[in-house]
Amino acid sequence: MQPLELLMKNSTQINTFLLLGFPGLTDLNVLLFTVLLLTYIVTVVENVFIISLIKANHELCKPMYFFLGQLSFLEVWYISVTVPKLLANFIAEDRSISFAGCMTQLFFFISFMCTECVLLSAMAYDRYVAICQPLRYLFIMTYQMCVCLIALSWFTGFTVSLIKISFISQLEFCGSHVINHFFCDISPVLHLACTDMSVAEMVDFVLALFILLVPLSITVVSYLLIITTILHIPTTQSKKKAFSTCASHLTVVIVFFSTTLFMYARPKKISSYDMNKLVSAVYAVVTPMLNPFIYCLRNQELKKAFKKTLSRLLRKQMIFSLSSS
Repeated sequence: MQPLELLMKNSTQINTFLLLGFPGLTDLNVLLFTVLLLTYIVTVVENVFIISLIKANHELCKPMYFFLGQLSFLEVWYISVTVPKLLANFIAEDRSISFAGCMTQLFFFISFMCTECVLLSAMAYDRYVAICQPLRYLFIMTYQMCVCLIALSWFTGFTVSLIKISFISQLEFCGSHVINHFFCDISPVLHLACTDMSVAEMVDFVLALFILLVPLSITVVSYLLIITTILHIPTTQSKKKAFSTCASHLTVVIVFFSTTLFMYARPKKISSYDMNKLVSAVYAVVTPMLNPFIYCLRNQELKKAFKKTLSRLLRKQMIFSLSSS
């Protein structure tokens, strides 16, 4: 029996939940379905493209792009936890989800989100070493060091999620079975519990603070040191070049942490109002789609690698066409 199944055994009187979704937008179901489907396809394609681009170009074999490839890999799974089920709910009359399915969706969503928190702080540390200690960069950011930081990110994310789910899944849900959200998120699920959930809420709050504030603190300290170092660079051109290597990551950090702190770093469960659904849509759907655009638009090395790969593919196509004729 799987660990998650053991956690959920004999934990509830309700076997099925109903995902309410967006009841006020039923007239726009076709439009929302089309937009979300395109968003999902674009997100998966662009993240897979970045992974392929990094693997196909030796000049991108650097710690920064190693982390970026991991982030893209994570984003594909992150958006796949929620959007396919949401798309199915738009076209199906039955919007139910089993208790086991709800807990599984919640487990993986929290795992990927927490993993991204730690991974973003690891990327911030990489930029700190690159700018503040450039002569020691290759000595510090070895392949083994990068693998350890990535392993730590995944291990921390899944461990925190497992602890949270172990408490949430033991609650009894014997009242309403309607989840006022478009996926199984912590707050709307806790809102349905009919037993004392003070311990589950406190565990969730403490772990949310830990997994958000510790990586965020590392990121903030890293960027304070980075900014201090950049300000001491004598030439304006060198300052711009140094900052350009951090601008994309800093933008992603601001968007991700601002939305997640708003949703999860609060001591009480909250009702899932439309504002909460909107904020959830930003970090669950929009952010994974925007991240590759943010990195690619501001990164000259990725642009050069893309042009090089495109040129290589065109040459191969031309040679194939000539040989066929």
